[in-house]
Amino acid sequence: MKKKSILDFIQMKEDGEKVAWMTAYDYPMASFSEQAGLDMILVGDSLGMIVLGYKDTIPVTMEESIIHCQAVRRGAPNTFIIGDMPFGSYQISPEVAAANAIRFLKEANVDAIKLEGGIRVCEQIQAIAESGIVVFGHIGLTPQSSGVQGGFKAQGRTVESARAVIDDAIAVEKAGAMALLVEGVPSEVTSFITKVINIPVYSIGAGIDCDGQLLICGDMLGMFQEFTPKFVKKYANIAEVAVQGIKDYISDVKTLKFPEDKHCYHIKDSEDAFDKLFEEYELSALK
Repeated sequence: MKKKSILDFIQMKEDGEKVAWMTAYDYPMASFSEQAGLDMILVGDSLGMIVLGYKDTIPVTMEESIIHCQAVRRGAPNTFIIGDMPFGSYQISPEVAAANAIRFLKEANVDAIKLEGGIRVCEQIQAIAESGIVVFGHIGLTPQSSGVQGGFKAQGRTVESARAVIDDAIAVEKAGAMALLVEGVPSEVTSFITKVINIPVYSIGAGIDCDGQLLICGDMLGMFQEFTPKFVKKYANIAEVAVQGIKDYISDVKTLKFPEDKHCYHIKDSEDAFDKLFEEYELSALK
């Protein structure tokens, strides 16, 4: 499988071919994703909730993000991978943002980075892009700033709010981003954004009229049980299967159905030889 580049995604937009991507946070999920043929993988800061059990994405650190990106790269060496810059790694200044993006690219071996925000982070986007790094923008519902948005709520549902989302999209492209993720926005707004900017526009809960779709692996595969967003389609229910499998294991252990003989190793030398061995230790213990 040949790894795609950002130029391939731009060409796919021109050709009208949709891009399918998903989050992954570890070696096994990355390997499954590459085997399935995903176009690209996002190592999202959602790992804080899906993998690490945080209540939101805010506590995720650069070190945690880099470690998970490294694992994903090992599992998917031929897939385009985007590293999600965690909260606090780019907000301080354009200089800090560029330095952390360079570190991310070098240590995590990703192909691009993503950061949240529109107009307010355009200087950071420009600084990172000018460092020679592919930048994905992220507007609409931005989890890292959900506090000022009143929680995990859809954006762009009123004319005033939609204007802000559209202005963010235009600004992000002008700042140098080469792709844009739109989250939790009405499909009409996403459709318009896709027409008025030239870079690829992708949706997570933002409708079908764009250049591709992203979902969180824990949501779409039924691994994350706390809640399921409205926009998610579940393609599996891994949590249900896993819980039942563990229940069956517990039952088998307690009723002596596991392990069976086929699960056990057996001695190679004669039983007499082992009896003598055991007898030696028993006699030694009595002394």
